[in-house]
Amino acid sequence: MNKHATASLKAEKIVGGVATDQRHDSAHKHVSGTAVYIDDMPEPAGTLHGCLGLSAATHATIVEMDLSAVRTAPGVVDVLTAKDVPGENDISPTGRHDEPVLAEGKVEFHGQPIFCVIAETREQARRATRLAKVEYKALPFVTDISDLDPRKDKLVTPPLTLKRGDAAAAIRQAPRRLKGKMRVGGQEHFYLEGHIAMAVPGEDQDVTIYSSTQHPSEVQHMVSHALGVPSNAITVEIRRMGGGFGGKETQGNQFAALAAIAAKKHHRAVKIRPDRDDDMIATGKRHDFLVDYEVGFDDEGNILGVDFMFAARCGFSSDLSGPVTDRALFHCDNTYFWPTVHAQSAPLYTNTVSNTAFRGFGGPQGMVGAERVIDEVAFAVGKDPLEIRKKNFYGTSDDSEGGRNLTPYHQTVEDNIIQRIVGELEESASYARRRREISAFNANSRFIKRGLALTPVKFGISFTATHYNQAGALVHVYTDGSVHLNHGGTEMGQGLYLKVAQVVAEEFQIDLDQVKITATTTGKVPNTSATAASSGSDLNGMAAQNGARQIKDRLIDFAAEKYQVPHDQVVFLPNRVRVGNQEIAFADLVKQAYMARIQLSAAGFYKTPKIHWNRDKGQGRPFYYFAYGASCSEVSIDTLTGEYVVERTDILHETGRSLNRAIDLGQIEGGFIQGMGWLTTEELWWDDKGRLRTHAPSTYKIPLASDRPKIFNVTLADWPEASEPTIHRSKAVGEPPFPLGMSVLHALSDAVASVADHKICPRLDAPATPERVLMTIERLKKAARAGV
Repeated sequence: MNKHATASLKAEKIVGGVATDQRHDSAHKHVSGTAVYIDDMPEPAGTLHGCLGLSAATHATIVEMDLSAVRTAPGVVDVLTAKDVPGENDISPTGRHDEPVLAEGKVEFHGQPIFCVIAETREQARRATRLAKVEYKALPFVTDISDLDPRKDKLVTPPLTLKRGDAAAAIRQAPRRLKGKMRVGGQEHFYLEGHIAMAVPGEDQDVTIYSSTQHPSEVQHMVSHALGVPSNAITVEIRRMGGGFGGKETQGNQFAALAAIAAKKHHRAVKIRPDRDDDMIATGKRHDFLVDYEVGFDDEGNILGVDFMFAARCGFSSDLSGPVTDRALFHCDNTYFWPTVHAQSAPLYTNTVSNTAFRGFGGPQGMVGAERVIDEVAFAVGKDPLEIRKKNFYGTSDDSEGGRNLTPYHQTVEDNIIQRIVGELEESASYARRRREISAFNANSRFIKRGLALTPVKFGISFTATHYNQAGALVHVYTDGSVHLNHGGTEMGQGLYLKVAQVVAEEFQIDLDQVKITATTTGKVPNTSATAASSGSDLNGMAAQNGARQIKDRLIDFAAEKYQVPHDQVVFLPNRVRVGNQEIAFADLVKQAYMARIQLSAAGFYKTPKIHWNRDKGQGRPFYYFAYGASCSEVSIDTLTGEYVVERTDILHETGRSLNRAIDLGQIEGGFIQGMGWLTTEELWWDDKGRLRTHAPSTYKIPLASDRPKIFNVTLADWPEASEPTIHRSKAVGEPPFPLGMSVLHALSDAVASVADHKICPRLDAPATPERVLMTIERLKKAARAGV
C-alpha cells in the first residue's frame, strides 16, 4: 500500500471532488510565471521563425509582387507564397473555400497575409517583411455596413429567418408601434497570449504542431488539407492558452498551416508568433451589428409583435459568420416572450478582416437588440424599464401563463427561473430605494447625473451545429492507483481541466491530486469539438465520467467475483473500496485487478441528447437548456465631458449545482467586466482607406482593474440545479455571464435620459464611449429644448 493510500484510507471525504471550491490547477504557476506556454517551450535545435507579410491595400488585384529583397535579407531562409502551399490553399472552417492560407492574385482587406518569411530569427523575419515591393490595382471597397442594403447587398453565407405568427399584422394592428435602429460595436479578443504555432517535422508525412488553439482537431484538418496529407499524419497538442475567448477557435489555422508547410519543406522546426499589431490587424473579431427593429405594443407596455433585421459586418469570408448571426437571432428574445416575431440575419460582405467567434458567439448582440426594444417601449409608455421587462418575461415551465413559453425558433422554454432571479436581485440590490435616491440626487445635481438599470440574461447552451455536441475522453488507471486523464477540451484559463479532473476524482472517490491533468492532443482523443459555446465542462465532463465509469464497472465486476459478494456490496468510499465486510485501499484493488488482467483504460464518449435543428424551417430544439442571470448597475456621468464611472454592480447568476464555485465566480466576474468593456470603451475604427487604426493597446481601450465597479457584489444562486441530467446537474458558465454587462450600458442610458427628464429614449449605441455619451446628452438636450 502506498503512503498516499495509507494516509487517506480512513478519510471521510475525498479532497477535491465536485461541488467543492478548488483553486485553478495552474493558478500558482500563472502568478509565479512557471506555467509553460508554447513560447516558453525549449525550441528544437535549428528552429526557424516565420512572420506574415500583410497587404497594404484594402481591395485590389496584385499586379506584381517583388520579393527579391526579402529573399536576400539577412537570415532569410525562404519566402512562402500561395504557390508554395502543397495541398489546398484554403482554411475556411465551414468548407466554403473562401479563405486562402495566403492571398493569391487579389487581396480583400488591408492586412491580409500575402506571403510568409521564414528566417533564422524572429527579428530577421520581421525586418525582412518590410522589404517587399507589391504593386496593386485598386478595386472599390466597403468597410462599413451603414450604407449597405441587408436584403440586396453581398452576403458571405446564406441568411436565416425565424418567425412565429404574423408579426407584421400584429405590429400594424397594435395600439402603439415604433421603429428604430441600433449600432452594436465589435470587439478585439485581446487574449494575453497572442497567436502562436510551432511545427516540428517528423518522418514520412508526419508533423507535430503546438498550437494556441481552442480547436485542435480543426487545426489538424486544416493543416492536413494545406499539406495534402491525411489527418493521421498531423498531431496537434496544446496544454494551455493565455486566453482565447473564441479568437482561437478558427484563427489559429493560418499560423499552424504556414508553420507546418515550412517545417516539412525545410526539415526544421518552425515557430510563428506575430506581434500584437499584426495579430490584431490580421485576425478576426467580434461581429459588429446594425439592428433594425419595429415593435407593436399596448398602452401598458405589453409587446404584441416584433420585427428584427440583424445586419452584421462579417468581413471578406464566411469563417463562422453563419452560426454567429444565427445565434444572434436565437437570442433576439433574451428573456422575453414575443407573441409574434419575425427576425432575419444579414451576414454582409465587407473588405475587412473576416470576423469570427467571440464569447457569446452573437448571442450578446441579439440580447442587446431585445433590450433596446424594451427600453423604447418603456420610454413610450412612461414606465420604469424594469417594469416592462418583468411584464414581458417568458412564462413559467408549467405553462400556467397562457402559453408564454415558445421561442421564435419554436423551442419550448421548460426551465424558466428568470422571475425569481430578477426578484431576488431586485430586493438584494435595493433597486426601488436606490431608484428613488438617484431621482433625488439628479434633481439636485447640475452636472453629475446618476443612472440605474437591472437587466436579465437567458443564454442557450449547446452548439447550434448539432454534430459538434459530442466529446471524447481517455482515462488510464495505473497500478499505484493514480489516474491519467485526457480529453478533447482545451484550457484557456477558464478552469476546464480542473473541473473535469474533479469529475474523475469524484467518480473513483480518490483525492484530486491523484488525477493527472494532461495536454489536449489529437493523438489521444480524435475528432474533438472546439472548446466553445460554453459546452466544455458539459461535454468533456460527461465523456470523462463515462470513461471512468467503464473502468469502475470492471473493478466492481472483478471485486464481486474475486471476493464472492453481490455487486451492490462493492462500494467506492473515499480512497478505498468496501467489498462485503472489508475495506481495501483503492490502489490495492487496482493492483489486484491488474494482476488478474483487467483492463484499466477506457475511452469515454458523450453526445448531448434531445437537441435537433432544422435551419431551413427555422425550427427545432438547438439548446439543451438555458442558463439565467441578472445584473444591476449604477453609474455616474459627467454631463460636461461624457466621462463616467461605475459606482456599483450587483449580480445574481445561476450555474446549477456548481462543480466549483470558486472557478464559477471568477468566470462571472471576468465575463461581466469583459462584457462591460465591449459595451463601453472597446471601439474598433477603420479609416477611409480601410485600415484598422485601433490595432494596439495604445489605441484600443480594454477595461482595467480601475474600471471595475467601486462596489462589486457577485452571488451564485444556491437553489437551482440543471433541469436536464447534465454533469452533476451543473450548468455552463463561460458565456452566459458576458451579457450581464448590458446593465452598465442601460444604466448609462438611464443617466443620459435624466437630462431630458426621462421623456426621450436616448438610443445610446454601443460602445458607449465618453464621446458617444456626450454626443447623446447634447442631442437629448437639443431635442428637449425643441419640445420633441
